[in-house]
Amino acid sequence: MDDIVYENITVQYCFPENNASCRKEVRTGPAYIFLFIVLSCISVCTVFLNLLVIISISHFKQLHTPTNLIILSLAVADLIVGLIVMPGNIMQLIDSCWYLGKLVCIFFPLISSLSVFASVLSLVLIAVDRYIAVCDPLLYPSRVTVCKMSICIILGWSFCVMYCVIYMYFNDHLITTQLYSTCYGECLLLMKYSWLIFDFVLSFLIPFFVILILYGLIFKVARRQAKSVRAVCNSVSKEQEAKVPGSSETKAAKKLSLAIFVYLLCWIPFYLTSFSVETFSTSSIVWTFFGWLLFFNSSINPIIYAIFYQWFRVSVKLIMTCRIYDPSSSRFNLFHDGV
Repeated sequence: MDDIVYENITVQYCFPENNASCRKEVRTGPAYIFLFIVLSCISVCTVFLNLLVIISISHFKQLHTPTNLIILSLAVADLIVGLIVMPGNIMQLIDSCWYLGKLVCIFFPLISSLSVFASVLSLVLIAVDRYIAVCDPLLYPSRVTVCKMSICIILGWSFCVMYCVIYMYFNDHLITTQLYSTCYGECLLLMKYSWLIFDFVLSFLIPFFVILILYGLIFKVARRQAKSVRAVCNSVSKEQEAKVPGSSETKAAKKLSLAIFVYLLCWIPFYLTSFSVETFSTSSIVWTFFGWLLFFNSSINPIIYAIFYQWFRVSVKLIMTCRIYDPSSSRFNLFHDGV
């Protein structure tokens, strides 16, 4: 199939040799070029920042704690978003054709859903971890260990994989003969309205209420602890305050709550808007905009760590100056002034 010219307008096709080929829309205007550059920079920054988090927690033994293991899990999910999901969506945004074949078309939405769902799971685990640390600080070291947390994370990722496979299967997206396409060179995921509601309940509503309840209890305990401290001493020094059971955990919970707030800010518009249509397609403008809002959450998480956590700032400095190649670098102290 050759390109056809209608009144000086050239109609191009994704695969000119195939009679069933889709029409090709290459968006090359100044606005799209600017958008391509911006989104590409976001993708690169997402990969770079989350790699810093992964290297930091993996390399420095001082960071091998249950809480940091969850942050590591979150960073891995966010890395997948920046490394695979964002570039794939940028490619579809600039060029309407899908050149990677049906097999990749099957797995790309699967990986995208897995990374997003794993991020939600990590945020729930963070809330549970902080709840135990604040409400039962004396027993926390024995109840939550690195080994137990590792098992929880592995089981959580396994559940995410199973759920995403089931979700894609019931949306007729795991069998090449059932892939929805109007022409050759198209890769779409049509989400059935019933499954969109089920996904909303499982991947947003339930985690939202779990996180909301746990953080509500955390801050209730934090206020009670603050009143107890003020009753004992009118002015408590930083050194004394750090020794109060649960005080450091309470501070950590407040910092991590910002990540939860950003998560809600990115997710709520996506689901509220998606309920306005009966069949939700990944090619729609609505999905593109709010889908990128979800992806952008993966870029913000490591920035939150950079702002609030000294260990991350110190570890980044050590990584960027190549001091991690020192044989003893894994045992460096990252908490010179406390966290």
